[in-house]
Amino acid sequence: MDNLYAVVVTYNRADFLRNLLHSFTGPGSAPAQVLVVDNASTDHTADVVAQAMSAGGPPIRYERLDRNVGGAGGFSRGVELALEAGAEWLWLMDDDVEVLPGAVDALDKFAADYSCMIGRRYDANGKPFFWQHHFVESLGIFLPVSRDVFKHADVFGTNVGNFEGMLVTASVARDIGLPDPRFFITWDDLIYGWLAAQRTPVVYVNAFVIKKVRAQRQVDLGLRHLNDSSDLSRRYVMRNRGHVAQYLKAYGKYNRAGFAAGTALTFLKEMARLVLVERTLKGAGALWRGWRESRTILADTGWKPMPPVPAHPGSGSRRD
Repeated sequence: MDNLYAVVVTYNRADFLRNLLHSFTGPGSAPAQVLVVDNASTDHTADVVAQAMSAGGPPIRYERLDRNVGGAGGFSRGVELALEAGAEWLWLMDDDVEVLPGAVDALDKFAADYSCMIGRRYDANGKPFFWQHHFVESLGIFLPVSRDVFKHADVFGTNVGNFEGMLVTASVARDIGLPDPRFFITWDDLIYGWLAAQRTPVVYVNAFVIKKVRAQRQVDLGLRHLNDSSDLSRRYVMRNRGHVAQYLKAYGKYNRAGFAAGTALTFLKEMARLVLVERTLKGAGALWRGWRESRTILADTGWKPMPPVPAHPGSGSRRD
């Protein structure tokens, strides 16, 4: 993959970030450049980045924002900077993962055929993490695929993304626009993958390239895991349903009754997370608040999707 930029967004997790930056120095795991977007961290993040810069490895660019704009805002700024710098591939990831040795080499085997892909990952215990999903447009929710998607092939088509290792070419990123900062957190990566899928095949590939480092409480339900969450995340899971609906409307794929059913299912899933994982009902108020906010977003007649990013002369991917 030519001119691969890793875009990392971080916030007050300096020690996780240290581990991730070090993992880029492993054999077959180094991108052309690492672009770190810091959401105004108040810990020792800047020191960690400075130490990584002086330790060798791939070049690092550090961009500290003046306020916390959430993961969505951080990735929006990071993709913007990478495109301006002439990246041809963008590798998008949070700060609480690490890149496995040989990751870039493993993904490169699929780069000739696909412009957007997601590698496999392990959980914090070193076990394969199931994250094979599909976005059901009629409901406006993503559901797990109930089979071994790699049983007969090393590639599985999907229509969602995630920012724990999603790879996308600059040409696709320019076409679909920057990640939407209005999401703040949650749904942003899923919809970014869905937008990519409107223009090019998006695939899971059978290559373990990422390991989740931050351990989370979770319940294994067989087809999927339920992890612990926070009131902030719960609020935005429901709030951002408004933005999801607006994107579906913009592409002529909004089904009012189906979307209402999907919203109800989303609420029930979050309630199940509270009861089964966190063993409390105290987060229900955050879900209700987020749902009220989603109604305001949905009613906004001036809402528009993120615009395409104009190409600068001599920059961006040459691949269609």
